[in-house]
Amino acid sequence: MGVTVVACALGACGTPRPDLARLYRTEAARADQPPVIVIPGLLGTRLVDPATGEEVWPGRLFSLFDRSHAGLALPVPGSPIATRDLVPGGITDRAAGRDFYGNILEVLSQSGGYVPGEPGTRVTDARPRLYVFTYDWRRDNVETARRLDDFIEAIRRDHGRPDLRVDVVAHSMGGLITRYYARYGTSDVLDSNEFPVDLAGEAKLRRVALLGTPNLGSAEALHSFIEGFRVGPGRVATEYVATMPSAYQLFPHAITQWIVTSDGKELARDQFERDIWRRFGWSIFDDRVRVRIEAAIADPEHAAKHLSALEAAFDRYIERARRFTWSLTVPTPGSELRFAAFGGDCDMTPARLVVEEHQGDSVVRLRPRDLAARHEHLDYEALMLEPGDGTVTKASLLGRHVLDPRIPRHRYANVELGRYVFLCESHSQLTGNITFQDNLLDYLLSADPGR
Repeated sequence: MGVTVVACALGACGTPRPDLARLYRTEAARADQPPVIVIPGLLGTRLVDPATGEEVWPGRLFSLFDRSHAGLALPVPGSPIATRDLVPGGITDRAAGRDFYGNILEVLSQSGGYVPGEPGTRVTDARPRLYVFTYDWRRDNVETARRLDDFIEAIRRDHGRPDLRVDVVAHSMGGLITRYYARYGTSDVLDSNEFPVDLAGEAKLRRVALLGTPNLGSAEALHSFIEGFRVGPGRVATEYVATMPSAYQLFPHAITQWIVTSDGKELARDQFERDIWRRFGWSIFDDRVRVRIEAAIADPEHAAKHLSALEAAFDRYIERARRFTWSLTVPTPGSELRFAAFGGDCDMTPARLVVEEHQGDSVVRLRPRDLAARHEHLDYEALMLEPGDGTVTKASLLGRHVLDPRIPRHRYANVELGRYVFLCESHSQLTGNITFQDNLLDYLLSADPGR
């Protein structure tokens, strides 16, 4: 016992941690080290009312307990119901006592030697700059990709280098935005089923780190439309989630097995078809949701017009989401950029919904515990859940339609990965993981990052 106590006192019982500053901080920064841009994911940018200066998201602590988060709804084209105008503020570095992006910004500055920069400020020394790209995460990801191009062009002007290539560290949905930008630049290719890859954005990128990016979508995104998006102890109600085009663009890809019967058989159902949503009564087609919408709008005529406009918007957004997911997996001839993927594989993560026959009706179950009856020979935990980070499965991170690495990759699952690192960390806490930070700095700062 005495020996153990002494050993612990000397620090031998603690988990070893790399000294990142010793590993990566040098006396003089490399003059050719490009700037790095950190791109947060869904919920990762603060949203502010420009008229009042009030921060609506995440706002003050008690606002996270709001059960509906009605203030986050986007305007619905054709609806008579007005919504609050919000603009991006700073990054959601910390909220409700939890760190989201503050730690990784500190590591890049203190251990990586990056100096915080702001687009529009001329760079007059050789120190590498660290930029944060904030955006309205509710809006269509193509719109955000265009804003990213403006952001990069401003950095190029500040450096006086029109040919400058930047590095990107993108979390979650931020990775999808970056991948779209690499393939198509500022072009909107979602108006048809043709996806002409021109690599316009790739020409402006050197290295890209994808952190917890759902490259083949996330079943959790379906959950958010069926029961609302969980934020802290509350939820963003599904009728408000349905106003956000980006949320649809997180749906599982068509090549994935996303829904099965209660006896484990795959169902051929299209998650991007409105009729499926109507049949199961999901999202705005849930009678309880429609009653809630009508109750919230005093004028019955306005309520009816709003519902009609919301249905029309749903149709447009879900079709664009279908095309968005395909646009990210078609082949990219001539591409030389290979992404580094970092993500979790220790938490059991939603991967499939189950349709169960219950009292003469087909009912969708989101979690194993929701099933009313079970087939004894089936492991429902294994059927519905897969290893991941709690939000994104390992298979989706790797752009694989199945988890088993022995099965060949689907021919329409083209995600250009050059290296990947797996972590034991939850989705929202990935940026604070020391293994991620160590490998990220090595990837960004090494002259030859290897695999």
